[in-house]
Amino acid sequence: MSVFAFYLFSISAILGGFFTVTARQPVHSVLWLILAFLSSAGLFVLLGAEFVAMLLVIVYVGAVAVLFLFVVMMLDVDFAELKAEMAKYMPLALLIGLIILMQFVMAFGAWEANEAAETMRTQVMPVDKHNTQALGLILYDQYFLLFQLAGLILLVAMIGAIVLTLRHRQDVKRQNVLAQMYRDPAKAMELRDVKPGQGL
Repeated sequence: MSVFAFYLFSISAILGGFFTVTARQPVHSVLWLILAFLSSAGLFVLLGAEFVAMLLVIVYVGAVAVLFLFVVMMLDVDFAELKAEMAKYMPLALLIGLIILMQFVMAFGAWEANEAAETMRTQVMPVDKHNTQALGLILYDQYFLLFQLAGLILLVAMIGAIVLTLRHRQDVKRQNVLAQMYRDPAKAMELRDVKPGQGL
């Protein structure tokens, strides 16, 4: 059953990736991409990495792919023009793809399975703990400082991206909360004595 599931997830992941690139409609491409993500998550489950599989489903399928789907459906993008621009770079892309395929063939031809690989994979995870619990112990116990430093680096990168893209345009009217809170009611409203038959 595991062999059948492996081939099923592998074929669906390859087909999902292929149709993601070749689909004519962008919405269909995003749906095929979701299939590729789900198939990859199934392969991770077969490897015994349930935590990574759930992360793949939650983060990539639940957030990134849905974001792509909303962006593609809500933005009015001229995809015919984009495909016309892409056709100019097709020979170079095919050459690069051929080189990568040749490298894969060379690597697969020189591939030799290590007999001790299976035992080494089982020795990484403690026997009495689940892999998610073991991963948590490694991240938050042995490599706690490195994990926090990685989060700090991501925070600095996020703040830097916000600062670089923040532009105050003069023609946009923005809400000033402090000016609204500290306004003087006597100056904010003016009473006029309008006499009959006379306008403002």
